[in-house]
Amino acid sequence: MLVIDSALAACDEVVVISYTRPEFAGCGAALREAWLRALYPQVRLLVLGAGQVPANDAPDAVQRDFCASLCLDVLGVTVDAVFTSEDYGDGFALALSAFFDARRGPGAPVRHVPVDRARALVPVSGTAIRADPHAMRAFLHPLVYASFVRKVCVLGGESSGKSTLAAALARELGSVWAPEFGRELWIEKEGALVIDDMLAIGRAQLAREAALLPHATRFLVCDTSPLTTMFYSTEMFGQADPALVALAAQPYDVTLLCAPDFAFVQDGTRRDDGFRQRQHAWYTGELTRRGVPWTLVHGPLAQRLRQVLALLGAA
Repeated sequence: MLVIDSALAACDEVVVISYTRPEFAGCGAALREAWLRALYPQVRLLVLGAGQVPANDAPDAVQRDFCASLCLDVLGVTVDAVFTSEDYGDGFALALSAFFDARRGPGAPVRHVPVDRARALVPVSGTAIRADPHAMRAFLHPLVYASFVRKVCVLGGESSGKSTLAAALARELGSVWAPEFGRELWIEKEGALVIDDMLAIGRAQLAREAALLPHATRFLVCDTSPLTTMFYSTEMFGQADPALVALAAQPYDVTLLCAPDFAFVQDGTRRDDGFRQRQHAWYTGELTRRGVPWTLVHGPLAQRLRQVLALLGAA
């Protein structure tokens, strides 16, 4: 970002080319493009997948000619300068000048503009960040860090300890959790929901998760998902909006299902233990049908926390 910001401060137009072969885990081409388009909508961006580019260990001359060809043959531009924080910058600029001159005739040489070569302003390397994005979080834009947060979905029937576990788990992990929006709306409207509320609930739940991701640490704990909303839509109205059904396929990194293994507690908004058991059976069947890996958590809260922390490798 420092290199791109420096180029933007000095240039009328900035071209950003991103490629690597092999790809690095968690930094695929689609994700890199999404980060760059969100953070730098004003640049001219070209992100290439690993199948289209030279290997990272290819000779410098191959890499430089490849970039020069991308400029001329794909983007239709030459450049006046290259901005890097690497030793290869001078040679890269010379190679670009030679390539452009050979194809378009002599012109002004491409300059190399070094940016924080000593890594004094941003004392970190991409290698170090990729090795542990969480430890290096301070060097990552929140939008980028959010991509490395794993989402933990907690499901369960009414009075199965779902919300209690979600809140406690977030505390144990030193992170944040996304409370169940549908329950909040149910209380606000005193149970008088209409079918259009169902899709709105599903969308609001996912929007809440997205808003919290940049503030989470390693894990975002999600109290329920649109799958639950789809269940209630079918129960209450006999149908679910196709858009809500699509939202119910939202993937999570970890899915937990709370066992209904303690006495049912009526808080004035719940049905009864028979409904709780039926809801639990629906979850087990639906998750299995969808091929979603899930873990049944059971016992008192402390036991559930130990089970989940061990599962997450955070015990």
